[in-house]
Amino acid sequence: MYASLTRDPLLCLEQLNRIGIALSRERDTPRLLETILVAAKQLLNTDGGTLYRLEEDSQQLRFEVLRNDSLQLYMGGASGEPIPFAPIPLYTPDGQPQTGMVVTYAVLHDQTVVIDDAYADQDFDFSGTRRFDQQTGYRSRSFLTVPMKNHENRIIGVFQLLNALDSETGLVRTFSPADRQLAESLASQAAIALTNHQLIDQLQCLFEALIELINTAIDHKSPYTGAHCQRVPILTMMIAEAACRSERGRLAAFCPTPEELYELKIAGLLHDCGKITTPVHVVDKSTKLETIFDRIALLDTRFEVLKRDAEIACLQQKLAAMEHNDPEAIPLLERQLRARLAELDDHRAFLRACNIGGEFMPPEAQERVQRIATERWRGPDGQEQNFLSDDELSNLCIPKGTLNPTERAVIEEHVALTMRMLNTLPWPQSLRQVPEFAGSHHEKLDGHGYHRGLTATELPTASRIICLADVFEALTARDRPYKPGKPLSEVLTILGQMVQDHQIDADLFDVFVREGIWLDYARQYLQPEQLDAVDVSRIPGYNP
Repeated sequence: MYASLTRDPLLCLEQLNRIGIALSRERDTPRLLETILVAAKQLLNTDGGTLYRLEEDSQQLRFEVLRNDSLQLYMGGASGEPIPFAPIPLYTPDGQPQTGMVVTYAVLHDQTVVIDDAYADQDFDFSGTRRFDQQTGYRSRSFLTVPMKNHENRIIGVFQLLNALDSETGLVRTFSPADRQLAESLASQAAIALTNHQLIDQLQCLFEALIELINTAIDHKSPYTGAHCQRVPILTMMIAEAACRSERGRLAAFCPTPEELYELKIAGLLHDCGKITTPVHVVDKSTKLETIFDRIALLDTRFEVLKRDAEIACLQQKLAAMEHNDPEAIPLLERQLRARLAELDDHRAFLRACNIGGEFMPPEAQERVQRIATERWRGPDGQEQNFLSDDELSNLCIPKGTLNPTERAVIEEHVALTMRMLNTLPWPQSLRQVPEFAGSHHEKLDGHGYHRGLTATELPTASRIICLADVFEALTARDRPYKPGKPLSEVLTILGQMVQDHQIDADLFDVFVREGIWLDYARQYLQPEQLDAVDVSRIPGYNP
């Protein structure tokens, strides 16, 4: 029979309000599902309950949460205990509706089902319930099964409550019409909360997919930077998680929330999005003379012209010697020709070597390039001109890397563009710092970074983490057009020197080395030949 205690409508409304607030605050899906079922059990005072979610693709009801106080069964949800029961199909293999079970009937007919006594019911198949009771010694009696529908009036799940309890005697009772009404109200609230949660998850997935789309576009535009966009956020989170565990120095106070870590992850994913507009011939410039093509081939042609000019001049001089009856001059002319050809070959080999970017170009090499530049040759227009144009001369004398100042400014502009692009987006409060973090990854603690020249006091820990990840990945990357990936020992030495020069964060570098983040990353993403022996005690700037 129904409970003798009359429900207070105001009390029920207050309980529903509290439940609604609790459901709206929950962000973890398994915990949300558990909260829905626990709230239903408490509101209607039942001994057990099960919550199912509808898998639309397979048209099955999947067990999500199972609770039974008498049997002390707590499965699914946030418990971590898996539910060992297979999903329940809504249709038979031949496509017929499977209405013999209460939960499938409730979903297929979009109807709340109340059962006073499962053992006396003739409409549904409770054989599984009877077997369960025989195995456990339990007695399943009253059932209340309620579909949960979203804002589009589509059923997304169902919860089933078992054995309502009298609040005074504790005995099993049947579910009353008031119970049904309360359960349906709760089901509506639960469906809204679950749908909102699903929509948030879907929007988050869509957002991250759009970020991946941008990085894929950069990848297809330039294979030299696409992998960088994928690796830096991975390394960023590895460093951040290690920093969270640190109890030393400034990092002892670094305790980001899950939302703040997610914000850092998004910033890492988007840190180079501005490169989507950077010209390919600048991003992919593998040699100093490369534009749309490597202009070293033009220099090769000029050297061939000079060699032929030398050969022609030698032949002309030989003819003159013969005409003047001076055969003794011919051996000298041939030696001079061989010397000139050797000199030109040496100049060509030297310029080819200079065309390859490096860490440092000595002043004497730059001076030799300038001397070669003044060699004269006759161009296609028949006019004499310097062997190298001013542009070729300035590019070949680039002291580090392959980019001239103009091209470097174009590359550096990607950071400013990243920040401008990201600042145009309507970020939610939890992601407001993404543009700042992403747009600061080339800043240095000494104020000599770009594009704003920020100093240590202006750089938050999140920006410093992305900076360290960016530099380490760039030094170890094997797919850059202008250099091979460096071995670990050299990379850690360079980073340590940057710490000593007050360019990257010392506390983060200590954690990076001490926690072995560099080695964990290297084992996954570096070539075997890059994993050379590293003596961490000899790394400059490292404080064990």
